[in-house]
Amino acid sequence: MLLGTYNGARHLREQLRSFALQSWQDWSLHVSDDGSQDATLQLVDQFSKEVEQDVHVRTGPRSGLARNFMALAADKSLKANFFAFSDQDDVWLPHKLAEAVGWMASVPSNVPALYLSRTELIDDAGALIGRSQLFRRPPSFRNALAQSIGGANTMVFNSAVKRLFETVGHKEFSFHDWNTYQIVTAVGGTVRYDPHPSIRYRQHGANVLGSNRGLRSRLARLRMVWDGKFADWNEINIDLLRTLGHMMPSENLQILDRFAEARRSPLGPRLWNIYRAGVCRQTVQGNFDLYLAAILGRI
Repeated sequence: MLLGTYNGARHLREQLRSFALQSWQDWSLHVSDDGSQDATLQLVDQFSKEVEQDVHVRTGPRSGLARNFMALAADKSLKANFFAFSDQDDVWLPHKLAEAVGWMASVPSNVPALYLSRTELIDDAGALIGRSQLFRRPPSFRNALAQSIGGANTMVFNSAVKRLFETVGHKEFSFHDWNTYQIVTAVGGTVRYDPHPSIRYRQHGANVLGSNRGLRSRLARLRMVWDGKFADWNEINIDLLRTLGHMMPSENLQILDRFAEARRSPLGPRLWNIYRAGVCRQTVQGNFDLYLAAILGRI
């Protein structure tokens, strides 16, 4: 398990306890701490004395959330069959690891495999306030270019995905969850989107993006489009994916090329290339927002 921490003492104890309560007990914990000044490291140390599993702590790169996780995911010295990202303030449901590992065990070990899921949403105090949006379209590279359908806090992946991180880990990431979905689908890997929640995702003021539900969330994302952040992220994502071009099926290379060309084109060709590439989001509303961004030249 790959846990990124930074001043997370307020909720960390509950997250650590949910690790201990997993029905799948064959795990070890690797923590990258990005310079916490609260009791985070003391809580991790206490937890290491309470469980039989190995707990390892390292100093993070202090270069942001995505880079902190990539310091773990791209580390060639970390060896295992399966890996799981974890935030510091959520709560894993007891079946999470067992569900993910059970599915991935059916996938050939040389095929990149990624499990992700829907989430239960809880408030700062831990009270249930809903569920994340349910997506119904199958995961795909066309979809991954336009959105992430699962948070990194739900993601479990196999060693074949880990090797991809080792290949691209030196590159800049926009969001490690979105980029993980893109990387796996880009090279023809397999993704399972579980419609049943595997974690309780805490919503509070410190969330980078938070849940994708509700009018407030949509307006926040539209503001990011207008401010040019979505276009900036796409620039980062395309540059990252080019690193794996030699591993991508020709169809996915063509999709990526058309999407990249669309971003450089006048309005008419821009819309046509996005359509030809088949880049899409999961919902009608999401696709409206995608084409709105294209019309505004913010893609």
